[in-house]
Amino acid sequence: MTATIQPPAPRVAIIGGGPAGLMAAEVLAQGGVQVALYDGMPSVGRKFLLAGVGGMNITHSEAKPAFIGRYGQRQGEVAKLLQDFDADALRAWIHGLGIDTFVGTSGRVFPSDMKAAPLLRAWLKRLRELGVQLHTRHRWLGWDEQGALRIASPDGERAVTADATLLALGGGSWARLGSDGAWVPLLQARGVQIAPLQPSNCGFDVSAWSPLLRDKFAGAPLKNVSLRLPDATPRLGEFVLTASGIEGSLVYALSADIRETINRHGSATIYLDLLPQTPTAKLQAALNNPRGSQSMAKHLHRQAGIDGVKAALLRELASAECFNDPLQLASAIKALPITLIRPRPLDEAISSAGGVPFEQLTPHLMLKQLPGTFCAGEMLDWEAPTGGYLLTACFASGRNAALGILSWLQHPAE
Repeated sequence: MTATIQPPAPRVAIIGGGPAGLMAAEVLAQGGVQVALYDGMPSVGRKFLLAGVGGMNITHSEAKPAFIGRYGQRQGEVAKLLQDFDADALRAWIHGLGIDTFVGTSGRVFPSDMKAAPLLRAWLKRLRELGVQLHTRHRWLGWDEQGALRIASPDGERAVTADATLLALGGGSWARLGSDGAWVPLLQARGVQIAPLQPSNCGFDVSAWSPLLRDKFAGAPLKNVSLRLPDATPRLGEFVLTASGIEGSLVYALSADIRETINRHGSATIYLDLLPQTPTAKLQAALNNPRGSQSMAKHLHRQAGIDGVKAALLRELASAECFNDPLQLASAIKALPITLIRPRPLDEAISSAGGVPFEQLTPHLMLKQLPGTFCAGEMLDWEAPTGGYLLTACFASGRNAALGILSWLQHPAE
């Protein structure tokens, strides 16, 4: 009898060692594929680790309809990615690595020790045991004339061939960690349309603060406030005054709408409620109390609890006439207009919008222009606020693309 010779296992190259690329590597290796992962940085998961500084917010516990709604205009496409790997599945996967999780008071989900490094170490150990080859300091340069991947390594440029390729290169923010958007012209040269990369979860500039406000209060937090765009529901939280404008979690939550308003109109006016827990009528009554010889600053402090950066911002943005009329002053405190003129630069943003549109991809995230080449993670054209939503979709997209690769390797003509 002659022995049956088994064909070699298919080879897949993954470009990018963030959550999407690493998740794809795990699924592919478990599917019997030879996986080689290339990352330009000295180690993988760098943005993942930095995102975990101060507490690794891995996902969110809110109900699925609200969770899906966080993805805005792309919620329909992202919902399909999350069908088989949602927040609950992600938590179960983390538990499988031996890492416990808990739900914080805000509904955000964290590893029990709040750190990203132990999770990443356990994950990389699993990947190595599965046979995944990790190549750091290997930067993708595109394709050569024969269609091989051009990889710049410490030993010079290499030509890498693979049966399928996954691009998981991140967006355009945090270039120092590898997400520099350098892949955009490489795909455009191959006929792939790309939605322009734009800052998301970012701060915004005003035309100019006064020197007094900038020099004395830049970096000061405004807590227990709300922000809203015109005709929109206010959001409660906090943000920080910067030398050029505003930033922080409350601003990030509105950043997509603010950015798109600026894109359409050249600026965006948002309304700040300095005392969202105080009804307007009650505030009006308090401010209407005689202040006698007290200064306006002391009157605001005693009657409304407004001082520090809140008082300074009120002085900066409210008209002088407001301070002579308690009704106008109360209205200003409840809806103080801040006009924003531009987002902060892309490289300062937590994440980016834009990228490879879903219309350029099959349901399993293969580029229609480049059969056998798949995309995943933040380089896709979607965005989400902070709170674990970004990471959840990156994990899910990596898994979805990997399943697509396994299917395509079996039936490449489909």
